[in-house]
Amino acid sequence: MAPDKHGGFEDVRENVDGHPMMNLFRYATPYWRALSVGTVSAVINRALRLLPALLVAAALDRVIEAPGEPAELAQLGLVTNEVIAQEATEARLALLQSLVVIGIVGYSLQALGHFASRYFFQTTAQKVQHDLRHDTYNHMQRLSMEFYNDHETGGMMAILNSDINRLEQFFNTEIRQIIRAIVIFSLVGAYLLLKAPEFAPLILIPMILIALATGKFITWIEPKYKRIRELVAELNTQLANNLGGAAIIKTFDRYDVESKRVDDRSMDYRNEKISAIRIRRVFFSSLRLFVGLMFVTVLFFGGRSVVAGTLTAGTFVVFFMYLRELDGPMTRIGKTANKWQKTMSSAERVFGILGTQPSIDAPEDGVDPDDIDGRIDVDDVRFSYSGVDDEVLTGVDLSVPAGKTIGLAGTSGSGKSTLLKLLPRLHDVNDGAVEIDGIDVREYDLEGLRDEIGVVEQDPYMFSGTIRQNIAYGDRELFWAVLEGGGDSDSDDGGVSRENQRRIEQAARDAGAHEFICDLPEGYDTQVGERGVKLSGGQRQRLSIARTLLNDPSIVILDEATSDVDTETEELIQENLDRICNDRTAFIIAHRLSTIRDADRIVVMDEGEIIETGTHDDLVDTEGTYADLWASQSDMTTTGSVAD
Repeated sequence: MAPDKHGGFEDVRENVDGHPMMNLFRYATPYWRALSVGTVSAVINRALRLLPALLVAAALDRVIEAPGEPAELAQLGLVTNEVIAQEATEARLALLQSLVVIGIVGYSLQALGHFASRYFFQTTAQKVQHDLRHDTYNHMQRLSMEFYNDHETGGMMAILNSDINRLEQFFNTEIRQIIRAIVIFSLVGAYLLLKAPEFAPLILIPMILIALATGKFITWIEPKYKRIRELVAELNTQLANNLGGAAIIKTFDRYDVESKRVDDRSMDYRNEKISAIRIRRVFFSSLRLFVGLMFVTVLFFGGRSVVAGTLTAGTFVVFFMYLRELDGPMTRIGKTANKWQKTMSSAERVFGILGTQPSIDAPEDGVDPDDIDGRIDVDDVRFSYSGVDDEVLTGVDLSVPAGKTIGLAGTSGSGKSTLLKLLPRLHDVNDGAVEIDGIDVREYDLEGLRDEIGVVEQDPYMFSGTIRQNIAYGDRELFWAVLEGGGDSDSDDGGVSRENQRRIEQAARDAGAHEFICDLPEGYDTQVGERGVKLSGGQRQRLSIARTLLNDPSIVILDEATSDVDTETEELIQENLDRICNDRTAFIIAHRLSTIRDADRIVVMDEGEIIETGTHDDLVDTEGTYADLWASQSDMTTTGSVAD
């Protein structure tokens, strides 16, 4: 199935391994001890809810209407089974006192059971929720770029938040409701059948009819909830796109367009939700009416039995109190079925994600290099993106010695960035091979490979936080030290040791970022805002270069890394380019050809092929595509234009 174009994640449902609800319960098995205590407590709590009716029956039949039958409490050995005469007032009052003591003990145990059942179920539900979110997020991180290209961020957020929260809520509330229904139906049904078998049809037939109606209700409501989850994802995606593109909306004054698009998504969700509510209300109201008819039926036939003397008044009262106990579970069946279906829809998406396998994964016993020299060999590589027939790369061959700097030039869409994305295996080739130090990149341990390759993109991503944190992100241990505010005893800057701060500042200097950082009021403690919105494009690029340098990779890729910096800053970075690329294999994609003129070799690409290669001087003398591009940019620079 093709990915849903609105990010509804309907395609991942096919990847669920087993029944989604059974998968949910398996997540609870590590906490079986707490669940066992919670289950036993819930059974005790529900069973003790039936005790007050028996106390009332005993009080009616043996205290008020003495002498009466010993009844159930006497059979259980909780009160005397001796017949108490009407005139034996003290004995009757003593029995009443015993009933009061039994009631106090029963209510105390019920309160304890209520606390224990809710505490253990709710805490376990929170642990299951955490485990699910942890596993889903970690698995989602390891999925290949094709997955992120095919699915919207809003849909991913809906799964990680609302879907997993729904699973937690079901586990927290509905499991206890199911236990409640089982205990109440079992005990009340057994009591009624034992005391008055003639009433069995009045109890069993409605229960069977309710079960059949519930099954039909699930069938009706299932497609509704699946569609509702799709619409939630679509709405989240639209909101995420609009909030992220607020500047574009303002620039083009498209408030009315975007407002209508959000309204359309919200209205679709509203209409589908109203339709589901209509079905639910009809079903629940019908259940309520059905239980009411059962109540008045038992009232009629039970009353006749009391008049005929075949049923005591106390037992008749117990019948009605137990019917009231049955009322809750019987009407609750529909709500639980309703929530089961909602939860099923969410579980399919969550476990569908967990069942989705990355198209790019590390091989077992993959090569985990301690160090990489950086020799690159690209052998007859062909590549096309998933779902696209046209090849982006068509038979590319390239050999790069370790430690050399390679500049890549060519028009947009010629395949430069795509070629370099094959090095860290953000994508895999369709045909051919990409080798590093003579080893196919597909044979490397994925994390070990990517630790040795640093990438600076044209529009680098900044995490919400400080400048110091964003640069320190390049070194795992240093980043944790910055986050935790740890350091040596000589720390003097934001809780970071002087040595760590020196390393951060040196990376910033090499990237031409130190001066502008020091000019900011908060310096390295300046908050960059979401995605780095408080910084200019050039500032973000320099921080990204600093972050990459701090990681000290063996191979560095600068993908239009100076496109948004001013000429002065570009010259500063150019001066430090030797230091940036020192002892590293470097690839530099640049629209400004002046950035790559000193590269050891320049590769020119067009329509997925390498059409020219050589030094700057060689290519200019050849008077080919590169020479034309160089002449064009030189003319624009001469006339004062900006060659961007």
